[in-house]
Amino acid sequence: MEKKLKVRFAPSPTGPFHIGGARSALFNWLLARKEHGTMLLRIEDTDRDRSKPEWEANIKAALRWLGIDWDEGVDVGGPNGPYRQMERLDIYKKYTDKLLAEGKAYYCYCTPEELEAEREALTAQGKMPRYMGKCRNLTPEQRAAYEAEGRKPTIRFRVPEDQDIVVHDEVRGDVHFESNGIGDFVIVKSDGIPTYNYAVVIDDALMGVNCVIRAEEHLSNTPRQLLLYDALGFEKPTFGHISLILGPDHKKMSKRHGATSVDQYRQMGYLPDAIVNFLALLGWAPNSDQEIFSREELIREFSLDHVAKNPAVFDIKKLNWLNAHYMRQLSDEDYVAFAVPFMKEAGYMTGEETGEKLEWLKKVILTARDQAEFGKEIPEKVALYFTDAFDFETPEAEAVLKEETVPQVMGLFLEKLAAAENLDHASTKALFKAVQKETKLGGKKVFMPVRVALTGNQHGPELAEMIPLLGKERTAARIRGSLAKAGVSL
Repeated sequence: MEKKLKVRFAPSPTGPFHIGGARSALFNWLLARKEHGTMLLRIEDTDRDRSKPEWEANIKAALRWLGIDWDEGVDVGGPNGPYRQMERLDIYKKYTDKLLAEGKAYYCYCTPEELEAEREALTAQGKMPRYMGKCRNLTPEQRAAYEAEGRKPTIRFRVPEDQDIVVHDEVRGDVHFESNGIGDFVIVKSDGIPTYNYAVVIDDALMGVNCVIRAEEHLSNTPRQLLLYDALGFEKPTFGHISLILGPDHKKMSKRHGATSVDQYRQMGYLPDAIVNFLALLGWAPNSDQEIFSREELIREFSLDHVAKNPAVFDIKKLNWLNAHYMRQLSDEDYVAFAVPFMKEAGYMTGEETGEKLEWLKKVILTARDQAEFGKEIPEKVALYFTDAFDFETPEAEAVLKEETVPQVMGLFLEKLAAAENLDHASTKALFKAVQKETKLGGKKVFMPVRVALTGNQHGPELAEMIPLLGKERTAARIRGSLAKAGVSL
């Protein structure tokens, strides 16, 4: 009987949850859900200087916000705990003692200075820097002498010589490494804390993880881990190493490219469905040209067969396009609720509004639906409703008001505006039609000067939507003010 798929996501809580980590978590989650397998969350906190509880909380909150749940691990428990590495030190020690007893590992007393000198010497000779085995065969007397000096040893794994180590990678095919190029590597640091390559093997094996999907940067760690699987007598999982995420300049994504953490995108007003849809397409290609996927569709379609070897480029325009789509799918009520925190941050709302004021604000917010690409843009797109002081966006916009038909158009528009009994979407449209009919001018000659006079811009929300929200008095005052600024008299 084939074993049930079990994947894991095992982040280090050393900083805000990176968007690249979110993609690794998503790929694991999609595969687990597709295969009806198990998703495990483990926290790798052996970097004692940088690991912090607040970063673990940040990671878990980001995963939950994205809708990536887990079946076993921190917070949910399971039969293979504890699920934080610093709570598993006794488990690692048991296996370390076994490796030492079998001669597969040994104590190393080399100082950092000695190791650096060795690295520099090998580099100068044009050789790959690696540990050359100085402490491989120490006598008990030599060990005692080093300890008398107060040296605290690390424990190194004895790498077998002349082996061709093959990583059977689900994404990259077979990747070969020579054991002679690795050198005996540290598995336990001098403070007794296991290294990443060592702890991860024991954890994955004991927790029953049989498929490891992770970032390409871990590929070079895999031969060391395969050697440890063999030495410890553990069954090896399958591996799949997904490509790096690059910025638009094709360099590794970093802060210079903009936001890099999931929480930054949440705070800017990106929706979890948009982030999930976007991340899924970063390095994975569906069988069709489809770009907008529900989670159910992603789960059904996802496979490692279609994960690319080449780096994926983080295209913020694509993310913005997707996010704008998901924002437009929100109901009016949900869109307004989504916008309120950003409106409050901009000072356009207090959150205490009621009655007519609240209804007006709701209508104002909804004018941004076809313009804003993420939440933080909503206040920018509706700013025109909150101040009558603005400049012309461009010289071209101002030039629109200097066209010869403008005095005739504006005079007639203001006349009909003053006479209008009601000002709603339909009556505003009728008002423009009446001006067009009487002036015998095309739509652009009528609409554009009014738009520029009201906003200073040649683009923006629909005029029949905007004018009722501004009201008759503000609309007329803005038009007169803009004409005066442009030196146009009626």
